[in-house]
Amino acid sequence: MDTPARHLTGALAEVLGIVGQLSPAPVSLVLAAREVQFVRMGSERRTQEAPAGGRARLGRDFWFYFSGQAVSQLGGSFTTFALPLLVFKLTHSATNLALTTAAEFVPYLLFGLLLGAVVDRFDRKRLMLGSDIAQALVIAVIPVLAIGGLLRVADIYAVTFVQSTLGIIFDCGEFAAIPSLVGEQELVTANARIMATNNAGQILGPALAGALVAFVPVADLLFVDAGSFLVSSGCLALIRCSFNAATPARRPAGSAIRALLADVREGLAYVWANPVLRSISIMMALINLVATTANSQLVLFARRALHATNSEIGFLYAAGAAGIVAVSLVAGPIRQRASFAVTALGALVLAGLTMTAMALAGSYAAALVLWAASSGFGMLLNINTVALRQAIVPPQLYGRVVSVAQVLAWSAIPLGSLAGAAAINLSGSVTGVYAVIGGLTATIALTFAFSPVAHGDRYLAEAAGRRAGSAGAGHPPGSGAAEREGAGHGPGSPGTGPAGGPDDAGQGADGSTEVR
Repeated sequence: MDTPARHLTGALAEVLGIVGQLSPAPVSLVLAAREVQFVRMGSERRTQEAPAGGRARLGRDFWFYFSGQAVSQLGGSFTTFALPLLVFKLTHSATNLALTTAAEFVPYLLFGLLLGAVVDRFDRKRLMLGSDIAQALVIAVIPVLAIGGLLRVADIYAVTFVQSTLGIIFDCGEFAAIPSLVGEQELVTANARIMATNNAGQILGPALAGALVAFVPVADLLFVDAGSFLVSSGCLALIRCSFNAATPARRPAGSAIRALLADVREGLAYVWANPVLRSISIMMALINLVATTANSQLVLFARRALHATNSEIGFLYAAGAAGIVAVSLVAGPIRQRASFAVTALGALVLAGLTMTAMALAGSYAAALVLWAASSGFGMLLNINTVALRQAIVPPQLYGRVVSVAQVLAWSAIPLGSLAGAAAINLSGSVTGVYAVIGGLTATIALTFAFSPVAHGDRYLAEAAGRRAGSAGAGHPPGSGAAEREGAGHGPGSPGTGPAGGPDDAGQGADGSTEVR
């Protein structure tokens, strides 16, 4: 009989074997048409037959969304490169680098649940558009202050905090956007291709920023990010379809505050009542507690362990993005050939092992390859958990579920970043800390092979059966039994399916697309 341990035994060989058998599609094929295209109409999805040749064309709305996010990610990569350099230039402190990371994630603890409920109650696309415009204005504050000679590290913390708060709105809306543009059969491939193309900009971005920093002040690079947010907002404005099409217009009675709190409670109950959803959130929290230092201290690691220049640091960031793109392009085929447990948990083991190898190698050339591999395998975990959540969670709960997942999974990031900085300061060895991070990450993955996470495929099949039953009974997808199951049973109680109910995907385990 199969056990969770046997699911993961051989994960490294299976994942690596599949990757070796596949030839990554060229970037020009990232948006290749799908065999079947699903279109959400009202509260239902219908399928469109593929034209002759077995491929279906992506709609104009997907292209606009895709284009806006590609530009925005390119601009965001300039900020990813520039902010740590600014903080390091002002302070030369591991603690201050950690505080910058903490400022990015504290808003999720303070406002994440409430803003997730807000996104579910209002027009998601308009909220995302407004978030983009506001973020453009906020990020421009840093270079403006630098031009005036007034920039302090506290200003960087404040801008990071405000921008992250605005970003919660966009993140929650974005989770509903992709299922509104493609069907559930293509969610893994759609998420993989969007993430791959988003990160393609992050290959060019840090490399270009590293070259430009020789001619322009570091702070001025953030003007590029501000402009990219405006491009993204313009693309969103051109999208015709609604991101709320499948969301019932049900609103709890009472005052607005009481209604929002009721929505928050509903989202929390749905997440926490399902063992597999709860397990993934706990796993992600542990990973983020351990691994967030690898991202927040990358500049310090490159300076001290690799003796890298500013331009070389830019190429190191670009290598990580390149690894994400390479793995993302084959994420769909990998998932078709391997189980959820092997794909997700096996990828996490590989991410940890390559992190340790990077720390021990002590070579800049080796670090480029190993950082790319670690980032790519970390993204493979994220792609599959996000797709699993999108396929299982009822559409009316998208915003709340993603905000709950972020709060639960990312609550450890501020503490983890500060603890990592303390470990570096106490040990005096950034290399040693990175090596331990990799080992702990792999250990966490192996431990959760004995949890409901190992049964992701069973929950997908169960959710598909519920949707089919609801459709046959005339209920919209995601309503009825599926919703009652998530909210009506306690953790692990009978009635939640073989090993639990609908699933959640924790995010940002490796500080990937969510961490800018």
